[in-house]
Amino acid sequence: MGPAFVAAIAYVDPGNVAANLTAGSRYGFLLVWVLVTANLMAVLVQYQSARLGLVTGRTLPELLGDRLNRPARLAFWAQAEVVAAATDLAEVIGGAIALHLLFGTPLLIGGLAVGALSMLLLVVQDRAGQRSFEAVVIGLLAVITVGFVSGLAVHPPTAADVASGLVPRFAGTDSVLLATSMLGATVMPHAIYVHSALARDRHGRPHPGHQRAHLLRVTRWDVLAALGVAGLVNIAMLLLAATSLRGVPGTDTIEGAHAAVVEALGPGIGVAFAVGLLASGLASTSVGCYAGAAIMQGLLRRQVPLLVRRALTLAPALALLAAGVDPTWALVLSQVVLSFGIPFALVALLRLTSDPVVMGGAQVRRGPRWAMGGVVAVVTTLNLALIGLTVAGA
Repeated sequence: MGPAFVAAIAYVDPGNVAANLTAGSRYGFLLVWVLVTANLMAVLVQYQSARLGLVTGRTLPELLGDRLNRPARLAFWAQAEVVAAATDLAEVIGGAIALHLLFGTPLLIGGLAVGALSMLLLVVQDRAGQRSFEAVVIGLLAVITVGFVSGLAVHPPTAADVASGLVPRFAGTDSVLLATSMLGATVMPHAIYVHSALARDRHGRPHPGHQRAHLLRVTRWDVLAALGVAGLVNIAMLLLAATSLRGVPGTDTIEGAHAAVVEALGPGIGVAFAVGLLASGLASTSVGCYAGAAIMQGLLRRQVPLLVRRALTLAPALALLAAGVDPTWALVLSQVVLSFGIPFALVALLRLTSDPVVMGGAQVRRGPRWAMGGVVAVVTTLNLALIGLTVAGA
């Protein structure tokens, strides 16, 4: 076990922090069911991505690269590369905000520091191997969990309040838009691409039979455990906002939410929150860079050193920070770009895992295939709606 915990970092990145805090502070426990639904979708999608890597011994981008002609392959790579840059944008800015909250560091300096620290994580992966990289990322996931769950120990919600949030319902148009954003932006494109690479890099291509069946069984538990932790963290963020930040002005930004947490729960919880956010930014940007390298290698058939990738994808985030762009606006922009990229990854995953030639007779069965098709349809529709609503309201 381990690859799914690395992929799960995508589900607790700074973009998720902003969305969950906004949902809880505006609507209390109303949208808990949205996170539960999104997490169930993520479990299905991530398992199929890992399964593709194990059965074929290839990554999703490599399989696509073999099946697309050169113009289509370059076009697919271009959109995937833009999505990877947008992912990095949210994560570097989130880490920079965390350093600003902890030490008052200017955002540009904080962005540079996050970039440098993430490079150290990539050095671990390059020199010490994937298992060491997984161990470091899982450690950061533990920090994220403590950072965002600790506030609930001070002011826990009642069981009745939490249960009330499991009933699907809305409270006006704005709550529908927010739920669409939460659901549509949960399944991240780079997490789909990278999980096939993580599973392949860890296990290779196991022989059909007992070995492969065993690894697929372990992978199911890996995905369930990792996405269970990520789901717990996301729900904890919403519950924290619902219990301690409800109706407090300014909590639609991460900085405002942090100030409200400090005011309501004390400086200790505020520090834990900021440390969790920093760990989220560091881990997410490292995993995003790993995903970008897998995308480039599979679609361009060129292997670029991870540190070079890190420097290239860091540039847009630093440029925006240097220009003084509002960080919250930048996070919103990154989510819109991610929404554009998700249908490409989901449809490709569904097509490949359903193809008996690709899967060697181990294609996904009818029931899970229909469930996967439903997820693709729902998430794609929601992401397209999110793009339209965002553009219309711009």
